[in-house]
Amino acid sequence: MTFIEKYVHEEVITLIVIAVYFVLKYLIERLIKRYATVSEIIEHRTNLVIKYINILLTTSATLVLFIVWGVKAEHLFVTLSSIFAVIGVALFAQWSILSNITAGVVLFFSYPFKIGDFVRIHDKDFPIEGEIVDIKSFYVHIQTLESEIVVYPNNVILQKGVSVLKSRFKEKEFVD
Repeated sequence: MTFIEKYVHEEVITLIVIAVYFVLKYLIERLIKRYATVSEIIEHRTNLVIKYINILLTTSATLVLFIVWGVKAEHLFVTLSSIFAVIGVALFAQWSILSNITAGVVLFFSYPFKIGDFVRIHDKDFPIEGEIVDIKSFYVHIQTLESEIVVYPNNVILQKGVSVLKSRFKEKEFVD
């Protein structure tokens, strides 16, 4: 009995999982781009969210394939927990990184402010007013009236009160 004959069931399921993966990836990418176009979200932010979702889809498909090919769940969980432990020790700020990425996705879909908005951040220790000049995966860059660039982590900006004010800067065209 050859390998192909012995594992026909697993091979068919693998092909189905791969096909579903590519179809979902295509459909989700189109939906996010359509949402971004309707909401007038810049392409850079759209591509970041697509990248995050692709990582999630790839991880999910890989886990399903491991299970299909007979990797026992407890062995898989032990391996994953070991990997996360090493990453956690190596990157002490892992929770902060995940928190900022999650906050970046929330900012993308909730769309409370956009590049070019003049905002006031209500922070009793460090209140700030300025124009949002960029929104990245981890940070929001704000330019104050004194032309100082202040970088706020995404998770902090979600925790603070933010007022969107009328712009105090001259209108200018944004080039991505």
